[in-house]
Amino acid sequence: MESMEQRRSRIVQFVNDRSSITFKDLQKAFPEVSDMTLRTDLKALDNEKKIIRVHGGAKAVGTVLGNDDLLGLREVRNVAEKEQIVKKALTLIKPGTTIFLDSGSTTTLLARSLPDQPMMIFTSSLSCAMELTRLTKADVYVAGGTLNRNSKSLYGQTTIELLSRIRFDQAFMGVTGYDDKGFNCGHAEENALKRFLVNNAGETILLLDSSKFGKSSTFTFCHLDQADVVVADDNIPEACKAAFEEAGITVL
Repeated sequence: MESMEQRRSRIVQFVNDRSSITFKDLQKAFPEVSDMTLRTDLKALDNEKKIIRVHGGAKAVGTVLGNDDLLGLREVRNVAEKEQIVKKALTLIKPGTTIFLDSGSTTTLLARSLPDQPMMIFTSSLSCAMELTRLTKADVYVAGGTLNRNSKSLYGQTTIELLSRIRFDQAFMGVTGYDDKGFNCGHAEENALKRFLVNNAGETILLLDSSKFGKSSTFTFCHLDQADVVVADDNIPEACKAAFEEAGITVL
């Protein structure tokens, strides 16, 4: 029989995986647990600062802190799907080009997998920068700015001003979610940086695993008519794939 600690651990994982849940979501996920027990669990987990209780449900701590999520949590989610995405994204990268790598767990995995070839790589992600230290043929540049400790990245007006002098062939960008309004994220300053990149890169390439579809966050940084390529895992919903292709987006 599952212990209280095991159940509560599963609840935390359930909330973190979705960033935000309703109490009805929790009831469906834990049908064997009474409503009273679930409410007690949420209260206890909130007191322990493992989740944040909100009216009608709960949110992950990283979401409420005003960032896309804690990078450490993202790195252990949907790993197989992210590996699929990276394998596809690598086919888009050519030597002699200038690219930008956004912050996030998928872009960090992409940085880890990049071939060592002559090119220019810019990033605002400290985790990407660490992965890129192994390269000897590429020129790697890290844009300065304000530190986001949770996502291990830099952002702000300083970052945008530095990058405004650069012409990128491609920008590889992480996504918190995709809904009927477009591609979104949960941090205002990172949203501003993403919007800048969408408007200034030669090709906007969005990396998102299938868990991001139908997921909403606070800020929309890219609409369908602004995206060039979507790189997803093999579980992309057919309706989303059709919508992308109808908008002229290449889907990998």
